[in-house]
Amino acid sequence: MSRLARNHDKLQFRLGYRFADPDLLDRALTHSSAVSPAKRIERSYQRLEFLGDRVLGLVVADMLYRRYPKANEGELSRALNTLVRKQICAIIARTLDLGAELYLGESEARTGGAEKEAILGDVTESVIGAIFCDGGMGKAYEFVERMFEEFFADGQIHKADAKTTLQEWAQARGLEPPTYVQVARTGPDHAPEFTIAIALNDFEQISATGPSKKIAEHKAAELFLTSHKVWKETQ
Repeated sequence: MSRLARNHDKLQFRLGYRFADPDLLDRALTHSSAVSPAKRIERSYQRLEFLGDRVLGLVVADMLYRRYPKANEGELSRALNTLVRKQICAIIARTLDLGAELYLGESEARTGGAEKEAILGDVTESVIGAIFCDGGMGKAYEFVERMFEEFFADGQIHKADAKTTLQEWAQARGLEPPTYVQVARTGPDHAPEFTIAIALNDFEQISATGPSKKIAEHKAAELFLTSHKVWKETQ
């Protein structure tokens, strides 16, 4: 087992939540590779991840329902899918530096498991599940609301599907589908910034930057749609 960090006091400060049962947090940070097969169900984060995924979905759905009273079911569903995807969870994991706290098997640690987007997304969900088990729905709601707040930008619900909108717009004009090209990556490994440009026929390339490729792609698509008046600035 590779225990990359042992002091969970600092992590609990970053989480804004102190566990009554520290073992729950310990389990939430334990990858299946760090325990023997016989103990994976009991000691790894898999079950907490399952629970946290459902808690996250419910909390974000409630936040959307309350914040956008005029949105229809389709708009709410698209926004929900955008906000709870693994890429967003991985960004939050990097913000909290959860990778440094993970318990990984030696092989997983050697291959950079602490930086893998899938693992970081999973551990964010497992921590949510652990907070729910330890402190109840109210504490879990507070944590999710605080950590996901920045992704509830004005108009987010209407811009949740910018890439699909752009592709449909191009197809309706007989154009080739847009392609997304990474033109730069900056920042440290635990907090990268990606710059993505859209190439679409003879249109001038438009680029945007974000903490993951997917978010940068969506931002670039939004910029293209607003710059060509497909969407209004306040869409």
